[in-house]
Amino acid sequence: MIKYLPALFLALFSINVALAQSPDSTTNQIDTTHNDKVKNQLNSVQQLSAERVADSLKRAELEAKVAQLTGNNDQRSMLVNELNALKQKDSLRIIRQKQKVDSLRRFVKGFAVAPFKDTVFSIYLKQGSFTAKDRAEAIQQRLIKLADNYRFSADSLKTTDAEQTTDIIYADELIMSVSDMDALWENTTREKLAQKLSVAMGTAITVHRDETSLQTLIKEGLLALLVIGVLSLLIYLINRLFKWFTGKLALNDRVSKKGVHIRNYQLLTPARQLGLLNTAIGLIRWVIILITVYFALTILFGIFPFTRDISTALLGYILSPLRRIGEAIWNYIPNLITIIVLVIVFKYVLRFFNFIKLEIERGQLTIPGFYPDWANPTYQIIRVLILAFMLVVIFPYLPGNESPIFKGVSVFVGVLFTFGSAGALGNVVAGLVLTYMRAFKIGDRVKIGEVTGDIIEKNLLVTRIRTIQNEIISIPNSTVMSNHTVNYSSDATHKGLIVHTTVTCGYDVPWRQVHQLLIEAAGRTSMLEKEPVPYVLQTSLDDFYVSYRINAFTKSPNKQAVIYSELHANIQDVFNEAGIELMSPRYNAVRDGNTTAIPPEYLPKDYQPGGMRFQSNDNEA
Repeated sequence: MIKYLPALFLALFSINVALAQSPDSTTNQIDTTHNDKVKNQLNSVQQLSAERVADSLKRAELEAKVAQLTGNNDQRSMLVNELNALKQKDSLRIIRQKQKVDSLRRFVKGFAVAPFKDTVFSIYLKQGSFTAKDRAEAIQQRLIKLADNYRFSADSLKTTDAEQTTDIIYADELIMSVSDMDALWENTTREKLAQKLSVAMGTAITVHRDETSLQTLIKEGLLALLVIGVLSLLIYLINRLFKWFTGKLALNDRVSKKGVHIRNYQLLTPARQLGLLNTAIGLIRWVIILITVYFALTILFGIFPFTRDISTALLGYILSPLRRIGEAIWNYIPNLITIIVLVIVFKYVLRFFNFIKLEIERGQLTIPGFYPDWANPTYQIIRVLILAFMLVVIFPYLPGNESPIFKGVSVFVGVLFTFGSAGALGNVVAGLVLTYMRAFKIGDRVKIGEVTGDIIEKNLLVTRIRTIQNEIISIPNSTVMSNHTVNYSSDATHKGLIVHTTVTCGYDVPWRQVHQLLIEAAGRTSMLEKEPVPYVLQTSLDDFYVSYRINAFTKSPNKQAVIYSELHANIQDVFNEAGIELMSPRYNAVRDGNTTAIPPEYLPKDYQPGGMRFQSNDNEA
């Protein structure tokens, strides 16, 4: 399965690339179509302007003819009607032009006229064979040339009306021509717009000349030296402050003598701790110095007019990300509030189910067919499901949830988790099944396969058993499910666990006496119950002996080893006291001439083994 992972990862990467590229191509297509529409509308405005120019020429011609006619009233009336029709037509064209211009203002980008870095005004429309960009560049070069003229005066900029434009001139040199379309774009008249632009040009040139004068440059140079001096003083003070702080830190007893401890483990010795702190303080010092220098350079470049763009750029490197972060946080506040509300709601839902779980465990709430030991695992399952559902609900409100890369990584991690946790999931399922099977609980004495011991832990993955020899054995839940389980404790507290053992006696011993002796031995055993009464079963009649099994009840299934040991000792004592030998499958007593198999302390003091006995037949002899 692992060999297919690279191909799967490559496929996911290809999908992400396609998802990332598709919106861009669609956006480019939309932008191209939009630009075509804007271009068509601009051409339409220019066409209307050309038609107005043609009609204005015709109207001037008609007005001249009307002025020449004095006696022919019919012809004069016809010319006046034609002239009125042209005026009405021109009015309609003006209205249409205004409508189209109003619709274009949102889309058409103006070209800035910025001869001295700052924008004086912008050009939006072409004029004749010159595009808007060409017009802006030409005007900009003329203003730069004017600024270099030391005899320049803002009052020398004049406006002159031409046939179709109003020109802005300086000493017979054309600076700019303002057309009716330019005025229409600015919602004003041609003359007012020309006057406004003339004032703006004069002001811009005057301000630039003042900023670049020798006196101003000297003042700016002195101010720059002051900024450099303040910067040097700040760096000196920062170094002194951190040096003082480092000295105080070295004298601190906690740093210089104790170090860092986590319980009994010394994570950092005093020397290492001091070195680490000095390194961190040094890094903080350099960061503060660099930030101070950065802002000082911003101020320094902002002093001189020809370096203000650099200052603006440096300031933008910090302010732009901060502004974007601030805007992102501000725009994310509604989603954040939604997430907080959802988390609070799900938190109280979990509290409700936790309350139900505790009530069932305490026995205050009883549900037919639902056992108290099911309460905690059922709550854990419900908790996981609720948290998963909460994550699904909250996911659309998380930042970056629509990112193709985020989606691809999520799918890839999910595939890895699925392949890597197959065995673990099997144990989890087996753990859930064992919980609801109620095969055993914590503290039960069980036998799983060949392992016997007490249950000390059970979770979703493994079951841990402490054996009689105090060994801890961890058994995967899937293994527990595949083996049979013997539980010695499940009914021991109510009905009792039957402890049994088998002894053998010869046929010469009365079986009723054997029964009585075994029951007496069970009665002497401390952890065996008196009620129900122990009983004896004869399990087999073999060639040389009879097998007897004593059965007794106990409510201490976890003490079986001690009970069996004490029971066996009591059986030996009782039988020895009664003078009865305990046989075994491999032991056979020959009575004539052999010592009995009973310890000497239980035999009479005058005990003597019997001799060999022979029987002779004199008649046959």
